[in-house]
Amino acid sequence: MSQPASLPSAPARPAGRAMTAEELFRLPDDGWRHALVRGELQKMTPAGFRHGAVIMNVAVPLGQHVKNRRLGVVCGAETGFVLARSPDTVLAPDIAFVQQERIAATGQPVTFWEGAPDLAVEVTSPGDTRPEVKRKVTAWLSAGTRLVWVVDPGRATVAVHEPGVATRLLSASDVLDGSPLLPGFRLPIADILA
Repeated sequence: MSQPASLPSAPARPAGRAMTAEELFRLPDDGWRHALVRGELQKMTPAGFRHGAVIMNVAVPLGQHVKNRRLGVVCGAETGFVLARSPDTVLAPDIAFVQQERIAATGQPVTFWEGAPDLAVEVTSPGDTRPEVKRKVTAWLSAGTRLVWVVDPGRATVAVHEPGVATRLLSASDVLDGSPLLPGFRLPIADILA
């Protein structure tokens, strides 16, 4: 796919030099999803159909709840968050939420959000390993994310991660509760996995 005319192409980098978040943002669309980890570009295959459906089962009710209560902004998959600089790390959760107070202070950037989201939602794919998922959760929490939900369609569970709190594992008969970060948000796990 050709690069849109409105975006300048990424300049060539000398071999061995770490890529920056700004260079990542200017990469042409090559059909892959990308992340940047400590300056190294990582390519990922596009998500499968079930993965995308599960994302929407969370994103739609979450987005409506946040918008109706003016709590902030919910971002879809592939929205980049700069978690570290020099070397840069840019990750993109499947769903993210940023509180209104933080947006009011900085505005909505055209490029990546500088810092972690308040909520990161990751939906596992069949090929994801437990160490990979744990690294992502650790990266989000270490960068300041207040709440991480890991939806595992294969195991029919949602793991709830918060800094300094034991992980809670919810099953299909449970209800996901967003309080206190998302007051009043409740979503049956069965609806997520439907």
